[in-house]
Amino acid sequence: MKRIQSVEQVAMVPYLVRWLLLSSVLGALAGSASAFFLYTLDLATDTRTAHPWLLWLLPVAGLLTGWVYQQVGKPVEGGHNLLIDEIHDPQKIVPRRMAPLILIATVVTHLFGGSAGREGTAVQMGGALADRVTHLFRLDKDERRILLMGGIAAGFSSVFGTPLAGAIFGLEVLALGRLRYDALLACLASSVVADEVCRLWGIHHTVYTVPFVPDVTALGLGSAVLAGIAFGIVGMLFADSTHALSAWFKRKVAWAPMRPFIGGASVAVMATLLATPQFLGLGIPTISAAFQGTLPVYDFAGKFAFTVVTLASGFKGGEVTPLFYIGATLGNALGHVLALPVPVLAGLGFVAVFAGAANTPIASTIMAMELFGTHIGVYAAVACVVSYLFSGHTGIYRAQRVGQSKHLILPEGIRLADIPALRRARRKNAAVVQTTSVT
Repeated sequence: MKRIQSVEQVAMVPYLVRWLLLSSVLGALAGSASAFFLYTLDLATDTRTAHPWLLWLLPVAGLLTGWVYQQVGKPVEGGHNLLIDEIHDPQKIVPRRMAPLILIATVVTHLFGGSAGREGTAVQMGGALADRVTHLFRLDKDERRILLMGGIAAGFSSVFGTPLAGAIFGLEVLALGRLRYDALLACLASSVVADEVCRLWGIHHTVYTVPFVPDVTALGLGSAVLAGIAFGIVGMLFADSTHALSAWFKRKVAWAPMRPFIGGASVAVMATLLATPQFLGLGIPTISAAFQGTLPVYDFAGKFAFTVVTLASGFKGGEVTPLFYIGATLGNALGHVLALPVPVLAGLGFVAVFAGAANTPIASTIMAMELFGTHIGVYAAVACVVSYLFSGHTGIYRAQRVGQSKHLILPEGIRLADIPALRRARRKNAAVVQTTSVT
């Protein structure tokens, strides 16, 4: 027995060295790419803020973005979902054009005032770079899966400055109710290295402060549960609305580049008529304000609408930072009726709406502790888990699989995108059975 154990430990040494080296290479590449992306994103945001008239060019920017993707971007248009599909069912190497296309398209979205995020861009760049490393070192199919997960983790970690949450996100985002422990080392190592490298390039992440978290009480936990229900439903509505409007655009507007043109025009008109520049871009100032004082109760709904129109019409960028905005401002609004301090509820909403929309409650809980301190951990865990349960079997990433269903009986491995068709088939079969029994 001792000999078997010693042989196993010896065999683990080259495995450890190999994956630390591969993950470090990937982390350094992803961290550098995220640093460049965040730097250019800041320049784009500052330029748009200094020149508000750029908003009226958003339809033209959308038209050009749509045309470029129609010409050369169709193989990578799946974005984050393409990476998830490749991990579950490897088909071919991720095209190298994914990284530059998504970077440029996202910067264009923000330069002209679209309401979008940045996580999707960083994750796609991380995944594309992971496949470059896979090709360079001639890794096999299983090793490629692991490194792609590491690329997702590295992109998420470096763009938000949350290495532990990034590592778990890379494991958790693939399937509901299941983690892939075979990629634990790769996700952790690439996530930590990517974050450190991004910081070494001089990138500074926004600091959000929750000055005081009350002791855990029954009243506080009850408030966290109620808030979690609201956060989960809003996360579900965001995902469903984005998918539904995207499908509507595809049905009604045949020429793909015209979709973001129409969406961009809609955003420009709404922002001008409503005088709501805070709903454009990332919305970081409003997120920070949600932790400091009372905001209008409709802020979360405004950002919700602007982001759904922007992303559903075909503009590029992530969903996560807008979800942070929606969650923090919704939490701020709930401070009027729930028995937790406003900054605490803003922090819970920040992570819990994302937990419900992305089906990643563990990564979201860890993110809360990395961003706001460990003292918020219990309340964050409650809000994120409840949000995850109440968001149902939907999400912003339609390629996610069902590993363990939340409460319904669903086939293991089914994609979230295929669940509506399954439900329709079940209802049709039930109606046929009922009609037959009556006859």
